[in-house]
Amino acid sequence: MPTGVIARKVGMSRIFLPTGEAVPVTFLSVEPNTVVRTKTKEKDGYEAVVLGVGMEKWKSRKGKENTRYKLQKEWKVDSLEGMEAGKQVTAEVFPVESDVTISGVSKGKGFQGVVRRHHFAGGPRTHGSHFKREPGSVGMRARPGRIFKGHRMAGHMGQDTVTMQHRKIVHVDAEKGVIAVRGPVPGPNGSAVYVTLESAPALA
Repeated sequence: MPTGVIARKVGMSRIFLPTGEAVPVTFLSVEPNTVVRTKTKEKDGYEAVVLGVGMEKWKSRKGKENTRYKLQKEWKVDSLEGMEAGKQVTAEVFPVESDVTISGVSKGKGFQGVVRRHHFAGGPRTHGSHFKREPGSVGMRARPGRIFKGHRMAGHMGQDTVTMQHRKIVHVDAEKGVIAVRGPVPGPNGSAVYVTLESAPALA
């Protein structure tokens, strides 16, 4: 089986464990992922499975019907056995208490100043002060006479690819295609995330 799926973030809530502990979780909706194609060692140099969601049909000018997917993602696998094109992959690949890596695009914040973007303290808030939320001096001396790359300044914030590792799966509902991951997940509600299985719990 592939080690990951394409999911969509639903939102955050909390779940009570059997011990009575309340833990924050993020619910992810996993619609059936379709195996679009496979990659083999003989042809591609490694074995992998390409999964897709959001299948839609379209016709060429000559009337030939084709299939495409809104989202596709590739995962490496140890074996391609049973992974023929068209096979459906669901949330069942993730057992409870397993660790996963989640990758997604964070929320876009637009153009932000240094106080919000880099947590600058700013200047005194006293009456008459002209230095409140400004970055302060950024000038250099005659040598080197320029600003170094990477200097913290105002600019675009958010909308970056964020990867979060070692996230624990708290609950799995295979019938509804929903999994609950402990903690936050990058991106707004409704955004696509890629969930990759790190390790499964040992069987008793």
